[in-house]
Amino acid sequence: MAEWKVLITDRAWPDFDVESQLLDDIGATIIPATDTSEAELVSLAGQAHAIMTCWAQVTAPVIEAASSLRIVARYGIGLDNISVDTATQRGIPVTYVPDYCVGEVSDHALALLLACARNIAHFHTQLKSEIYDLKAAPTMKRLSGQILGLVGMGRIAQALAIKARTLGLEVVATSPTGNNYGTPVQMVSLDTLLRDSDFISLHVPLNEQTHHLIDKHAFHSMKRSAYLINTSRGPVIDQSALEQALKNKQIAGAALDVFDVEPPDLSTALFKLPNLVATPHAAFWSEEALHELRFRTTQQVVDLLSGRTPEHVVNPHVLNRTNDHV
Repeated sequence: MAEWKVLITDRAWPDFDVESQLLDDIGATIIPATDTSEAELVSLAGQAHAIMTCWAQVTAPVIEAASSLRIVARYGIGLDNISVDTATQRGIPVTYVPDYCVGEVSDHALALLLACARNIAHFHTQLKSEIYDLKAAPTMKRLSGQILGLVGMGRIAQALAIKARTLGLEVVATSPTGNNYGTPVQMVSLDTLLRDSDFISLHVPLNEQTHHLIDKHAFHSMKRSAYLINTSRGPVIDQSALEQALKNKQIAGAALDVFDVEPPDLSTALFKLPNLVATPHAAFWSEEALHELRFRTTQQVVDLLSGRTPEHVVNPHVLNRTNDHV
């Protein structure tokens, strides 16, 4: 049996129990990184046959340092923290789990929407400060009949659309393909969505096209009564432009689960603004989703190292080259 070594760069859970149960069966040893610096990961990558990563940056130097590398596996959906091009050039498959936590993230986005619409965070903060004053809250409008605009129309956005429509929201969306995947959601341009929506929820991957997609020009296009919700990736929003838009009341508010830098600096002015609702990148989290993520990510590593095709490969054309060497 091969003596495989698996570098785990970082994790949001305290142990390796789930991973070990699967990796032990193929004689694989876990190499835990002590920090996520590039220097640390480069130093450990030379031993690794597989890299499993949550949020750490698996850069080109890290991948190039791993001379025996067979697979890079992402704990999650997005791939912006992995140099996929470098892996592909070296014939190394990159895997991910694109269909986990759909229920959790769509629930969280809806919860953030409701927190904005019903002033939940405002009332909570006021009452904790021993202020009981209904009239001090921003004006609230009936939810039914308002427009939710979805930027992106993947699995999570589709799930959110179904849930939002049951509350009486009208739902429109924009995406590069214009495909509504058989849903009753009307597909529109981004400009139209920004102009017409009462709530805008972001559901796009982070790439060159979506980096700072929501910038100062986007805020100028939005209704002054609109709320912006982000459960995708922080840099999709120009955070400095958001801060100014909230300060100047260009929009009514924002609800963020993700940030340009994570963890963010909570001492900055943005987090002091009363029209911001924020959660700590928690949308994906549930006991069930976390176990599923860990199990399926590890299983993909086990499958590849055992000569089988993993479940979700981003660059499948490299598999034949990889399996020749397993």
